[in-house]
Parts: sequence; C-alpha cells; structure tokens
Amino acid sequence: MRTATATPMAMCMHTEHAHMPASVPGAEPLAQLRLLQLVSPALPTGGFTYSQGLEYAVEAGWVHDVASLQDWLAGLIEDAIAYLEIPVLVRLYHACAKQDTATLDQWGRYLLATRETFELRLEEQQRARALTRLLIDLGISNTQKLQTVMEHCQAAPYALAASSWDIPLHEAALGYAWNWLENMVIAAVKLIPLGQTDGQRVQLLLAETLAAAVQHGLTVPDDDIGASAPAMALASSLHETQYTRLFRS
Repeated sequence: MRTATATPMAMCMHTEHAHMPASVPGAEPLAQLRLLQLVSPALPTGGFTYSQGLEYAVEAGWVHDVASLQDWLAGLIEDAIAYLEIPVLVRLYHACAKQDTATLDQWGRYLLATRETFELRLEEQQRARALTRLLIDLGISNTQKLQTVMEHCQAAPYALAASSWDIPLHEAALGYAWNWLENMVIAAVKLIPLGQTDGQRVQLLLAETLAAAVQHGLTVPDDDIGASAPAMALASSLHETQYTRLFRS
C-alpha cells in the first residue's frame, strides 16, 4: 500500500480542476451526452448537500480565499483522486463490463472502508443508494440484480452507468473527477464566500492538475492504491459536531 506524504496546509491536498469539454475526444456523440447527464449537478443524488469537511475548514480559517482553496483541493487531487478514487473507479468499471459481482463487491467495500469518518461513510452510502435507485428507475440493465453491491460506494453505480452507456473509461474518469471538483467549488463559493468568478477561476487553475491526476490514476497498480488526507478527515470529524452547518453531517 502506498503511503502518502502530507502537505503543510491541507496535509495532503494539491492542485486541479477544469470545465467538462463540450466535445469529449474518443466518445461517440450519444455517449458524450450521457456523460454530461451523469456528471450534471442536476442529477438527483445529493452531491451538493455535502462539503467533505470543507465547511469546518472554512470555519477554522484553514480555507479562506482563492489561494487556500486551490491548495486544499490540489492536495486532494494529487493524492486522493490520483491514487484512490480513479484507480478504484477503473476496477469497478471493468467489473461492471464483465458483470463480475465479486470484484464489484470487493472494490466497493474497499472504497467505503477508506472513508475515515462517520459522515464521509454516510455520504458515500447515501449517494450510492440514490444513484442506484435512479439507474433502476431509468431502466439501466442489471442495476436491480446488482443493487446490493452497488450501494457500498457511489463510484459503483457511476461505473455501471458509464459502462452501460458505452462511455470510454478515460472520459468517465474525467467526468467523475470533474463532478467532485465542481461540487467542492460550489460549496466553497457558499462558505467562504467567493464570487462566482473566483469559483470559476479555481476550476480553471486546477484543470491541468486534474487531467494529469486522472491520467495517472488510470495506471496505478493494485499495491499502490490508497491515500491519506488527515486534514480532511479531521475537518470532517469536527464538522459532525459543528454548532452551525449549511451542509449535511
């Protein structure tokens, strides 16, 4: 298992983010549209209701402007996105394509087990259930049969949708990472607060880092999968008892 090195600010967060391109290279037009639907903030999975510890980080003054937000998110991108989120998504995607229930269950449980606080585990399971129910309602084949193993982590039903809709793995991974980043920036705009232009500026600045992290994540071997984000874990645990909260705990 790879051991991550913490940064001074976010103790393990780095730089990345960008807008989803209007045309996704390598994907057929219908698959492109399906991907845009899958990563849309309008998708009813509740992603906008969570801050993953960012609310406490703002309360504590750890994140307070564009530069500190960029540092916080960049550390997460270069560590958690590159070495945990994308590598696990890759394995879930291939397992969905092969209808390999055992592998789906294994990596879904693994990703859930990496969530270090009660609220992070709760978010993972609630969003997984919401997306699984949505896919069932949309008639995505095999979702109901795989429902039990889909509900460990949100990446599992996401991978199933991407595989079922013939979205190429690289594009699906970019969309998955983009969706996370967009949700975090939306939360930061409300919390710090930032102007909408500043939020877009952060996304623009992090785009290259995000793309590089996704590309690297596609190649990470099993033994190197894993990440450590102690600042986020601490912020999340303290958010659970924060006196006033805008985001779910």
